Amino acid sequence: KNGRVAIVTGGARGMGFEIARHLAGLGMHVLIAGNVESEGLAAVATIHQEVKEGKAEFLYLDMASQKSVRLFAQRFKDRGLPLHVLVNNAGVMLVPELQTEEGVELHYGLNFLGHFLLTGLLLETLARSGTPGRSARVVNMASATHYGGRLDLDNLNSRGCYSAHGAYAQSKVALVMFGQRLQRRAAARGLHVTANAADPGMVDTALYDFLSAPAKLAKRPFTGLLFRTPAEGASTAIYAAVSPELEGVGG
Repeated sequence: KNGRVAIVTGGARGMGFEIARHLAGLGMHVLIAGNVESEGLAAVATIHQEVKEGKAEFLYLDMASQKSVRLFAQRFKDRGLPLHVLVNNAGVMLVPELQTEEGVELHYGLNFLGHFLLTGLLLETLARSGTPGRSARVVNMASATHYGGRLDLDNLNSRGCYSAHGAYAQSKVALVMFGQRLQRRAAARGLHVTANAADPGMVDTALYDFLSAPAKLAKRPFTGLLFRTPAEGASTAIYAAVSPELEGVGG
């Protein structure tokens, strides 16, 4: 994959870091997008110690701020780099009722809306970078939780009936629907861009930090049995991002 460029949102830790590390190990130039500079720089240093041909760098991006998303996209485009892989990995889960900078419920605003905006701003770059037989790829980090989710178009902010689990599931429903729609529109325009949703399964990451104390205690004995490691969870997104078997396959 030498010479190819990837962006991984939330790529400084957990599954995002494992995705970034693996793509760099394949020779790609990986841009780790995150909102904690110290974590991002540490991730870059670790990757550079391990890989020989690839490259990693950190760029600041707060997915909960549309202003930050727009600034990140513009900074990236100003560099004139191609973009072959966009992994929309950053996310929050089961957080209390919080809002983004623009007043959007946090799960919906960060997990879906921020990535919707980022992908839209970078779509033409992806389209120029894809070629026949070697499409650019968008990978949305989904969750089986979306099967139990419901997109409430009359109350996307979950006001008056907030459920952390319901808000998280709704954000994943929106992300999956967006990926399917993106695939149809890209195909209709004849773009060499594919979009897929990747479900990593239950993975032992910091996403579970907002579980209640009893739930954390109940989870602990089963972590090794039922939960995948970040590296194992990342394998699904890596497969969607680079596997030759998925060339030209989306939706």
